[in-house]
Amino acid sequence: MDVDSRTDRSFVRGRAALAAGVLGLLLAVGGCGASGDSSGSNEKAADRKAAPREGFADGPDGAGADEGSAASSAGERADGKPSGSKAAPKPGAAATHVIRTATLSVEVRSVPKAVAAARGVAEGAGGLVATENTERLDDTYETSHLVLRVPQDRFQEVLRELAGSGKLLSRTSNAKDVTDQVVDVDSRIATQRASVARVRELMDRAEKISDVVALEGELSSRQSDLESLLAQQSSLKDRTSLATITLDLTPPDAPDDDGREEDAGFLDALGGGWGAFVTMLRWVAVAFGAALPFLLTGALALLVWRALRRRGAARTAAPAGTPEKEGTPAP
Repeated sequence: MDVDSRTDRSFVRGRAALAAGVLGLLLAVGGCGASGDSSGSNEKAADRKAAPREGFADGPDGAGADEGSAASSAGERADGKPSGSKAAPKPGAAATHVIRTATLSVEVRSVPKAVAAARGVAEGAGGLVATENTERLDDTYETSHLVLRVPQDRFQEVLRELAGSGKLLSRTSNAKDVTDQVVDVDSRIATQRASVARVRELMDRAEKISDVVALEGELSSRQSDLESLLAQQSSLKDRTSLATITLDLTPPDAPDDDGREEDAGFLDALGGGWGAFVTMLRWVAVAFGAALPFLLTGALALLVWRALRRRGAARTAAPAGTPEKEGTPAP
């Protein structure tokens, strides 16, 4: 019995030792795998950090580090994350399209010289004179109306030069963003071109006359829509590439549209009153000259009538005094 119990105890101890050895072996294998994974990940991270340095190591004065940081910040902006500096425009993003217009009214000493100078400024900036209208109000004054088209990047420069050519009376400027409209028109043109191409492919495959006729009508309609969109695109391109400046040039003391000078003073009123008085005297003299022959004729007729009347009265008085002399008794 003692031998059997001792044998059982030794057997149990051997199994326990075997189990403990197997468990220790498993733990050792697991620890090695974890350390291998962690070392592998550390090596990969080190490789990632070292790669940018190796790639830009040739740059002078640490330019590689600056470019690497710029690239990382650009990557953060591309992912939509905020960055400390101003975000740069994305490659391929739609440019801003703006229609710029301005109106200037300038008072100049010599309108012809100012017109020539404005034409030179516009053409020197790479633009053109779209409209020129010069009007002479009288023998002294003349005004000019110009419409100039200049590139967008020279718009402000041309405005400053034109405003400084004389006394600036008024200035208005306007800017309209049409980027969405330009993008929409471009997209519709691409879609319409694809639609026209599909209709033409169907026409090439059509075998019946009725199908060809129907497809021709559809093609004509879609081609007309495409041409309309192309016209809109051309107009937008012209207005966004060239700014429009309307320039009005007037001389000093130019009369207004009614022919009257602005800001009339006491001397102007006195001159106007004297002119009206002289005009009245002139008309009175004309009327008197016209009536003078009739007045002279009437006066002469009156004198003749009075002379005849006196003579008739004298003849009537003489016969009445004669009988009285004959009837007087003799002494």
